Amino acid sequence: MTIIASLLRAADLPDSPTARLDAELLLAAALGKSRSFLHTWPERIVPSDAALTFADYLQRRRGGEPVAYILGQQGFWKLDLEVAPHTLIPRPDTELLVETALELLPSTPAKVLDLGTGSGAIALALASERPAWQVTAVDRVLEAVALAERNRQRLHLHNVTVLSSHWFDALKDHRYTLIISNPPYIAAADPHLVAGDVRFEPASALVAGTDGLDDLRVIITQAPQHLEAGGWLMLEHGYDQAQAVRDLLLAQGFVEVHSRMDLGGHQRISLGRLPC
Repeated sequence: MTIIASLLRAADLPDSPTARLDAELLLAAALGKSRSFLHTWPERIVPSDAALTFADYLQRRRGGEPVAYILGQQGFWKLDLEVAPHTLIPRPDTELLVETALELLPSTPAKVLDLGTGSGAIALALASERPAWQVTAVDRVLEAVALAERNRQRLHLHNVTVLSSHWFDALKDHRYTLIISNPPYIAAADPHLVAGDVRFEPASALVAGTDGLDDLRVIITQAPQHLEAGGWLMLEHGYDQAQAVRDLLLAQGFVEVHSRMDLGGHQRISLGRLPC
């Protein structure tokens, strides 16, 4: 007979800061229970079918597949989101975009655009906190559009519209109070692309030319035609790209341009306001 505690001890995942957490998440999912169940009942017997499922999960994780893709879900902000290999896995650093947007804008009606929405994480987090906002979420990948729409429906967020669009292409002359984006920003030759969980994520959501700034340039250049007077543009970028992004914003006429740090002490997002 196999019990919970012994299965976790035998998990034998590659040594990493998250190895124990990964094993617990995978076993809890195989059992259809919460992680707290594992700690409350460590001597419970694991049914054979759950043990086999757990073994399969472990094999996939040992091969480097992210836990989020194995389980098909990831927490972001206060939401549990469906994720899939054709979208980027939402990360805690990106919550800084949500936090900053909620700080900058009041809870009164506003029109918000999330460019490159992926799983819908940013758009859905904002919509859940600000019912008066009308949020539009766009992505050029049709599978991502369908995924974001499934998440929207499951969360019953009726103030979000999910559309297919490559950046602003399908938005015509619509203007927004806030445009927000976590676009691709990794340079094509960056060695991180062949290491860790990133190996399994879609290159289209990660890579943006030789310096990682191609998509940021497009967004910053086109955003003024889609912002209301006084509207904000807010962008996530690489840990070493803040100065370059601020320069691009200033060159395009944005004011109040500044960057903000993530929990790791890196300048992770930059933003600017269109003059009134």
